[in-house]
Order: sequence, then structure tokens, then C-alpha cells
Amino acid sequence: MKTEEQAWRDLQARASAQLRNGFADRVIRVAHGPQDSAWNALRAHASGQLRPSFAERVIRAARAAAEVPSLSSQFALSAATAAVCLAAVVLVQDRNALQNDERNLADWENIVMVAQDYDAMQ
Repeated sequence: MKTEEQAWRDLQARASAQLRNGFADRVIRVAHGPQDSAWNALRAHASGQLRPSFAERVIRAARAAAEVPSLSSQFALSAATAAVCLAAVVLVQDRNALQNDERNLADWENIVMVAQDYDAMQ
């Protein structure tokens, strides 16, 4: 009967016999990624695909997109924000007032019922 350690050694030997020559080298090469020369070649090829005015157009587009909004648009946004906040405050206040009225009416109904019971007992 084989020990567990012997069984593992046999399994490792069989598995390593199934691998092709150079397997470990290929795995290490893939794990490290491409060499610097490969990256340089890719960059050179990519830069050859771009038109000469590409960088200028990108910078011009980025500057146009980063323009500061006008004073009137900032004021309009501030006014809209203030209006939304005011509407929210009014709605919350109205809801709270309605809940307070309902609670007070319920309390008064209880007081009236207690008073009627008291009058009925006398």
C-alpha cells in the first residue's frame, strides 16, 4: 500500500510527463508580459496611424469642453436650486401642519368622549 506522500510524488511525475518541453519558460514569459522593445514597437506603429494634427485637435476640444459657465447660467442654476429647496420646505411644512391638525383633532375627540362619559355618569 502506498503512502499519501508517495501517491503525490507519482501524481506529480505523471503530470510533469504530460507537459511539453519549454512549458515553464512559456508560462514565465507570459506572466512577465511583453518586453520594452515590443511596447516601443507598438507605440511607433500607433503613432504612425495618427494624423499630424491629432494632438492639437484633442487639446482644442479639451479646452472648449472646460470653458467656465457664464454668469447668467450660474444665476439660473442658483435660482432653480433655491426654488426647489423652497418648494421642498413648503411641502414638508404643509405635511407637518396637516399631521399636527389631525393629531389635535384626535386628542379633542378623546377629550369630548371622556367629558360625555363623565356627564353621563352624573
